[in-house]
Amino acid sequence: MSNPLITLRTALQSCYPAGEASAIARMVLTDSFGISPMEIYMGKDIHLSENDEQKLENIILRLQKYEPVQYVLGHTTFCGLHFQVNPNVLIPRPETAELVNLLLEEHPLPPHRVLDIGTGSGCIPITLSHHWPESHIEGWDISSEALEVARKNNEAMRTHVQFYRHDILCPEKSPVPAEGGFDLIVSNPPYIKDSERTQMERNVLDWEPETALFVPDNDPLLFYRTIVTRATDGLLNNGGHLYFEANRAHATETALLMEEAGFTKVRLLQDFYGNDRMVTGYFLGSTKK
Repeated sequence: MSNPLITLRTALQSCYPAGEASAIARMVLTDSFGISPMEIYMGKDIHLSENDEQKLENIILRLQKYEPVQYVLGHTTFCGLHFQVNPNVLIPRPETAELVNLLLEEHPLPPHRVLDIGTGSGCIPITLSHHWPESHIEGWDISSEALEVARKNNEAMRTHVQFYRHDILCPEKSPVPAEGGFDLIVSNPPYIKDSERTQMERNVLDWEPETALFVPDNDPLLFYRTIVTRATDGLLNNGGHLYFEANRAHATETALLMEEAGFTKVRLLQDFYGNDRMVTGYFLGSTKK
């Protein structure tokens, strides 16, 4: 086989832009074959064993089917931590890392009880637990397969998140715990509208779990409205905070939804790219009579 870097880049350029193909090639060589970034940068001759050549061919076949490189490698980095990922969970995004960093910055004194709704790989609560080891942190998800990944990550990271299978859309299947509500709730729920599928890349659309991505066009705020309602019905303690990652096209509506439900100090924050992405508010207590 010729230089594996050239082989990879050439094989992937029919699927990805040149720059992205090069980045994926470097990730594969570094992660799967132990070739240092310096060796790649210096253009050092790279020779693979026969077994490694076969391994590389198999990786190329998977990547040419638009399987995300994170699934091919079996893991990804999020907030400096390494998480196992597979097609049962979303690949953690930089925007979600921004949300987690916001939580850590705004809560130097860790909340006592924390809940992540729609936890997927567990990247949000596990990262929080890594920084807030004394907090009681839970992660809820409807997918048993996703929760299996999250629990493996929790064990590997030696954090202490408790994961539960709950359907937030069904209150009777996701009751307020006997211990009471939470001081902080965070969620990156499904928010991509079905009509937006045509704008998505194949490596997302063909591989990442649909139930974690999409909502109906006629109800884009389905999960936000439900979570806000559940929060004000006892899931969030008086004086608690709610944080959302939002669809930039509906972030303003999400903020308005929270204000109408009685949240105060509601803020709409932008991500690194300047998109409306994070919505947060403070709950003083129920105003229902």
